[in-house]
Amino acid sequence: MTRHAIFFLVFCETVFAAWKLTPVISAGVDYPVFVTAAPRDPQRLYIVEQSGRILVWRRGTVERAAFLDIRERVRSGGEMGLLSVAFHPDFGKSGSAHTDRFFVNYTSLKPSLSTVVEEFRVGETKGRELLRIPQPFPNHNGGQIAFGPDGYLYIGMGDGGAAGDPGNRAQNTSELLGKMLRIDVDSGKPYGIPKDNPFADAKKGKPEIFAWGLRNPWRFSFDRKTGRLFAADVGQYEWEEVDIVGRGKNYGWRVVEGTHCYEPAKNCVSKGMEPPIHEYPRSEGQSITGGYVYRGKKNKALEGAYVFADYVSGKIWALREKGSTWKRELLIESRFPISSFGEDSDGELLVVVHRNASLPTLFRIENS
Repeated sequence: MTRHAIFFLVFCETVFAAWKLTPVISAGVDYPVFVTAAPRDPQRLYIVEQSGRILVWRRGTVERAAFLDIRERVRSGGEMGLLSVAFHPDFGKSGSAHTDRFFVNYTSLKPSLSTVVEEFRVGETKGRELLRIPQPFPNHNGGQIAFGPDGYLYIGMGDGGAAGDPGNRAQNTSELLGKMLRIDVDSGKPYGIPKDNPFADAKKGKPEIFAWGLRNPWRFSFDRKTGRLFAADVGQYEWEEVDIVGRGKNYGWRVVEGTHCYEPAKNCVSKGMEPPIHEYPRSEGQSITGGYVYRGKKNKALEGAYVFADYVSGKIWALREKGSTWKRELLIESRFPISSFGEDSDGELLVVVHRNASLPTLFRIENS
C-alpha cells in the first residue's frame, strides 16, 4: 500500500524528565472520564463521573451537591456511561438566552442501547434530547462532545463496536457511526445543520456528518490558537493514531488502521483518504487518549505541543510540529489509567485518572 507523504515518529523519541503530575483532587471522585471549565468561570472545574454524575470542584474542594445526576438513566461500565459535557459558548454571559445551557453525551439505559446527546439548563433534572444513535454493540461509543470555534457542536462517534467494524459503518455515509458530526444547537428542531457540512443536502450522506472513516475517536479537542481539530482514534489490534480532522475528509477505517491495510489486509486502496499525523504500535500502548494543544502560560516549554496519553501504558507524550513533520517526546511514564485530559479556564492542562474515589483522580502537568 502507498499513501501520500506523511511524517511521524514511532520508534524514536526524545525523553524529558522535567515533568510531573501534581494532584488536584486527592479523593472523592469516582471513576471520572472527563473534566472541563465553563466559559466565564475561572473558579470551577466540572468533572464527569462515568456512572452519571457531574461534580464541581471549586477552590480546592469538591462540592457535595452534584451539578447533574442522571445515574438512573445511564448505562455505565466498560466504554459506556456519562462520557462528556459541553457548555454553550454563551454560558454565563449576562443577558444571553443561552447563559445556562449545557449538553451531555451518555449511553442510554432504556429502551435500548444508544448514544444520546441531550441538552440541559442549570438546575434541570430532565433535559431535551437532541440526538439518539442506536449502538449495535456496547463498545466504540465515541463519547466526546465539544463546541468548535465556529459555534457548532461537534460529536465524536465510534463505529458501533465489536471488532473490525463488521457492518463497515465508518465508511458508510448513510450511517452516523464512525464519524465526526457537527450540528447547530441554536437553530432548527431539535437542531440545525451547518450549511457547509459535506452532505448538508442529505443527497449522498447524513447531513450531520463532518468527517468519516473513524474507529473510535474517544477524545478530541480544538487548538485554542489555530482552531484545528485534533482527534485521537483508538486502534484495532496494531496501531493507535492522531488525526487532524477536516471537513469532508475520510480517515480510512476500516480500509486502513493508521497507515496500514486492515480490510483487505494487503493491497488496499486508500487513495483520497487522510493519513494520521502520528501513529504508534501496540507495543507502546493499547488505547490512545486524546489531549490538547498546550496554550497555557505556566509551562512555556510545552507551548504549541499536542499532549496526549495511552490509557493502558500510562505514558504521556507531547507531539510537536516541525515544518511538515511531527516529533514525539515522552513527558511522563505514569502507569495510571488516563481516561481524559482537560483544560482549565487559563488553558492549563489537567489529567483525569480512571479509578475509584479513595484515590487521587485529577492531576495537573507541571514542570518539576
